[in-house]
Parts: sequence; structure tokens; C-alpha cells
Amino acid sequence: MRSLFKLAALFVLGAGFTSGFLAATAVDGLAPDFTGTTMTGKQISLAEFRGKPVVLEWTNHQCPYVRKHYNSGNMQKTQRALTQDGAVWISIISSAPGKQGYVSAAEAQQLTTTRASYADYVVLDSTGRIGRLYGAKTTPHMFIVSETGVLQYQGAIDDIPSASTRSLAKANNLVLSAWNQIKAGETVATSNTKPYGCTVKYSDTVGEK
Repeated sequence: MRSLFKLAALFVLGAGFTSGFLAATAVDGLAPDFTGTTMTGKQISLAEFRGKPVVLEWTNHQCPYVRKHYNSGNMQKTQRALTQDGAVWISIISSAPGKQGYVSAAEAQQLTTTRASYADYVVLDSTGRIGRLYGAKTTPHMFIVSETGVLQYQGAIDDIPSASTRSLAKANNLVLSAWNQIKAGETVATSNTKPYGCTVKYSDTVGEK
């Protein structure tokens, strides 16, 4: 019996540890504030954009799902539509050094140029601190934050979890759909979806800062 209690206690502790490792940000709750360093060395925080909607995109240029959206121009089309409407777009790279998708600041700048990205900022999060704060699970994983700092959408970029560009013709762009509803002053009908793609390549050290 004591052994069973010990196992139960270990399970609870383990569950709590995992939750702390990868937090889940709740839709309709306040989006966690963060400060990060961009590829140009600029320090930015979510709080400084209060008054404007913000889009967060987790990315990894070596992930086939990310390649699908960038090589087809679908991600750039989405970025352009939202930034032209006044949103601030922040791409975040949480890949740890030595893992898939990790880039230096110079490499990030080159990627942004060659991919013709419309992102306003690219944040390098090699410790995974921001990614874990948001519970970012995949690349891509998308979040829309309102002018008042409330999370209005989180999840997949579209509703067909495929790495093939052929899927885009039939896919519903969930980010654009959510954005159009927000612009119209409507409640986002599908505000919480399951993201798909490559797992975010976090550092193996949970407590790393």
C-alpha cells in the first residue's frame, strides 16, 4: 500500500514538473508577457505592443511542415494580410543549439530575406524560455493576441495536418479565419485548435534560462 502511495505521489510530482516545463496558455486569458532578443539584437517585449494585435509564430526552417508553408508562399501571404491590417507579427525560433532549426542571428537574417518573410520581428529563443511559457508544441504553432493582451487564438495555421503543398488548395487557413472574425468584432468560432508540425526542438535542460 505504501508503495502505491509513493508511486501516486511520484506521478503527481512528475505531472506538475511537466506542466511547469511546458505551460499551456489559455484562450481568452491574458497572454504571458515576455522579453526576447531579435535577430538584429533588439530587445522587445510583448507588453510594448499593447494597443496593437500581435501574432506569434513558432518556426523552424528545417521542418518540412514549415517548409510547406514558406516554399508555397502561404505563410508570407498570411503574414502580409495581417501586418497590412495592423498586426505585429513576431516569429520565434525556440530550437536549442545543436538541434534542428537552430540558427545564429546572421543566419536568421539571411533566412528572413531569402524567404521574403513579412514578420516584423524574429526572436531567437534558444533556451526555450518563451516557447515553454506559451506551451508552444510544434512548428508552426500560431497565437493571436488582442490589443488588450488577451489570447484570442492558438493552434494550427490550417485544418489539414500535412507536409504536402497539395493540401493547401483544400485547407482552411485557421489564422486568417480567426483574424477576419476578430476584425468583424465577432467571437472566434474556432479559437483553440491542435497544432501540427515538427515538435519544437527545446533544450534538454528543463531549468535552463
